[in-house]
Amino acid sequence: MIYMENKINFTIDGKSIQANEGDNLVHVAKENGIFIPSLCYFEHIEPPLGTCRVCTCKINGKYQPACTERVSEGLVVEANTDELKDLRKALVEMMFAEGNHICPACEKSGNCDLQHMGYELGIASVRFPHLFKDRIIDYKPSRMVLEHNRCIKCLRCVMDVKTKDGKKVFTYQNRGNKTYVGIDYDEEAKLTEEEAMRVMNLCPTGAIIVRGKNLTQPFGQRKFDEHSVQKNFNEKKHKPKTSLNMEKKIVATCSLAGCFGCHMSMLDIDTDLLDMVELVSFDKSPLTDIKKFSHRCHIGIVEGGCCNDENVETLRSFRENCDILVALGECSIWGGVPSMRNAIPLGECLEEAYLNSATNEPGSTVIPYHEDLPKILNRIYACNEIVKIDYFIPGCPPDGNHIWKVIKNLLWNEEYNILYSEFKYD
Repeated sequence: MIYMENKINFTIDGKSIQANEGDNLVHVAKENGIFIPSLCYFEHIEPPLGTCRVCTCKINGKYQPACTERVSEGLVVEANTDELKDLRKALVEMMFAEGNHICPACEKSGNCDLQHMGYELGIASVRFPHLFKDRIIDYKPSRMVLEHNRCIKCLRCVMDVKTKDGKKVFTYQNRGNKTYVGIDYDEEAKLTEEEAMRVMNLCPTGAIIVRGKNLTQPFGQRKFDEHSVQKNFNEKKHKPKTSLNMEKKIVATCSLAGCFGCHMSMLDIDTDLLDMVELVSFDKSPLTDIKKFSHRCHIGIVEGGCCNDENVETLRSFRENCDILVALGECSIWGGVPSMRNAIPLGECLEEAYLNSATNEPGSTVIPYHEDLPKILNRIYACNEIVKIDYFIPGCPPDGNHIWKVIKNLLWNEEYNILYSEFKYD
């Protein structure tokens, strides 16, 4: 009887919900199959942190973080309007742009909450320029490594990690946009190995890594590889089918500042490749070794970003000669692994590579320069910083079947669903 007296009624997106008065809104929504994304929220941390704002909802007409809201009688919640979805995407995009989140090079990839939110929100590219800040990597702790480039300042570690005698291990340092998470080296040394692993798993990104502990697992077995937390994930990405003749199309491809892995992935569709050659012909492409455009192309597929003036010239040529231009893979979308040099001045990169590196040829430590060599740019540029890109296919590399699903939809409006297991950044 007492249990029933604590029940209240409220609505989320017009749906009537009954719950215990005072329950956390994010938790209640999850129990009722309603997706409210969050990065800082952890059920056992009280009071909730409310730092990331990714869970922002419209509650009784006001924008508030859902994780700090306790449900009450008559509460009116708007959780999944187009405006709120775009707001959340913008917040997560800013986190990606503000930090150096190079997923293929991160130990936490596949088990990262930030990466997972990117998948759930369908973020293929970000609308903000990447900052490429050169933040320190702290190797001083006895058991951990702090990668400040990956920290999103969620406060989880600051509020929840304490030694057995109740002392905090992590603290906020400085203020404003210079804030960073500091660590007490003496208190960190008191943590057991089990406690240190808990800290690494508590962190929503790869900012806290325990030395000698590898989270690497095969693809498909990692925490966020296979299944979305949203029941309608595929339904949301559903494309309408249009009846058109499958007339043969002309495709061009190029590989700029990348590893050619995306091109290899395009070919990795087994016998379906036989069907594709009936539907497309390749013009300018490393797959055909055709150096110059001989026809205007229906679609151009670009792998890799721009690291030199030759890349820029090639990219602009693709924009001029292709009706649709697609950025394929992380390197073309925002810089990817090659952009690791963006946080370091070009002069230092060249000195380290050519002047300070070991060599077995005395006197060969010279920075190469010749008028025929492409001129290196000051940093790696994403393709959409140089020309207009029409579509983005993320991944490092993207799945081959996923690539051709997208291309067939763009060329012939063929119906397809984006599977959660295909939408990846690594």
